[in-house]
Amino acid sequence: MGTVRKTNEMCLLSVQCVTENYNDEILETRTAMDEKHFICDTRKVEFPEKNFLNKHFSCHKKEKLHSCNICNKEFTQKHIIGHYRTHTNKKSFSCDVCHKEFSHKCRLIVHYRTHTNEKPYSCDVCRKEYSRKQNLNLHYRTHANEKSYSCDVCHKEFSSKQDLYRHYRNHTKEKLYSCVVCHKGFSQKSNLNVHSRIHTNEKPYSCDVCRKEFTRKHNLTQHYRTHINEKPYSCNFCHKKFSVKVKLSIHYQTHSNKKPYSCDVCHKKFSQESNLNQHYRTHTNEKPYSCEVCHKDFSQKQHLNRHYRTHTNEKPYSCDVCQKEFSDTGNLNRHYRTHTNEKPYTCDVCNKTFSQKSHLNSHYRTHSSQKP
Repeated sequence: MGTVRKTNEMCLLSVQCVTENYNDEILETRTAMDEKHFICDTRKVEFPEKNFLNKHFSCHKKEKLHSCNICNKEFTQKHIIGHYRTHTNKKSFSCDVCHKEFSHKCRLIVHYRTHTNEKPYSCDVCRKEYSRKQNLNLHYRTHANEKSYSCDVCHKEFSSKQDLYRHYRNHTKEKLYSCVVCHKGFSQKSNLNVHSRIHTNEKPYSCDVCRKEFTRKHNLTQHYRTHINEKPYSCNFCHKKFSVKVKLSIHYQTHSNKKPYSCDVCHKKFSQESNLNQHYRTHTNEKPYSCEVCHKDFSQKQHLNRHYRTHTNEKPYSCDVCQKEFSDTGNLNRHYRTHTNEKPYTCDVCNKTFSQKSHLNSHYRTHSSQKP
């Protein structure tokens, strides 16, 4: 016991001695983004510069290390027990919310923040918050525009070594992580974790407006925009706005006039494969989406979702002028024109304009007995 105390004192003296020799002026001007990049794997101590870490290693020469009898890696007595769990896969710590198990208590604490949404680490530049300190340290590099790691294939630069390794798997097609249920492979562990929720039906992210739950935080963010009618993505050509970036990308194809997908029944062409699949059901009369309340069938999932609100009376879309609520965006957009007096539909016979397409169709009958 006396030997361990003496060794710990030597480690502290080593760190103190090095720190005292460090230039005081540099310490005063050091920003948070430069601090603590070098970590001692043995004692989990962090240092601001690599030479500090090298000098710290000298204290381990007199410290008794224990060797793992499986992989021969050396650890102090304090850390070797935790290391053994990586071989035995023993998970002694369980989340009392979702019952997910962990081998280390610190990992359980970090995981628990996904339920509490606690973010104790805050950037002192932009005030952005993080649940993990290491994520905050990586974020600081975005302010310094520090990108020290470069891909030797495409020369793309990254601020962290981990991001470079993850990116590199895009070139090698390497998939290190495999689902234990369906054996699907993934290049990133985070993607595997999200995929696993398909099997566990875990949805840790919940909307605080309508309580709808999601497996990904990104999906929750996109969904939340339906409540506040936020559309941050705008088309450079027609200025139409979208709440999701992928919808903007799909919309751009309408300007390029490219329609590579063709129906083999009527030869109608489409810019998106999903639109072709939806159209094809008009020929097959296929309706794969069924309401679990009244069992009515629909050819498109979005039509089912819209219909389902007739049972729940849910009206998630609100007019930002008069606060009137609607069950779908189409009705909201039509209503909004009563405030803006916008009339986007024009008769090509007499040039009369209308706010709704149905009104234009009715008007056409005044010119011809034939329905347009």
